[in-house]
Amino acid sequence: MKIATIIGARPEFIKDAAISRAIVGHNRTNPAPVIEEILVHTGQHYGDDMSNIFSTRNCFGTNVPHY
Repeated sequence: MKIATIIGARPEFIKDAAISRAIVGHNRTNPAPVIEEILVHTGQHYGDDMSNIFSTRNCFGTNVPHY
């Protein structure tokens, strides 16, 4: 199963952290169905410094954006 999470601003990265952790926990304890989270960053309120922080490392326990 695939879930697309669409994030535009920093508060949404923070909110997504709980969802990402729940997905990881589900995948560890349930062999099927495996859930794949696809993280999409819209670039809302884009700033080079902030975008680099979120797109190059695992902040708040979330995945690095795929798109």
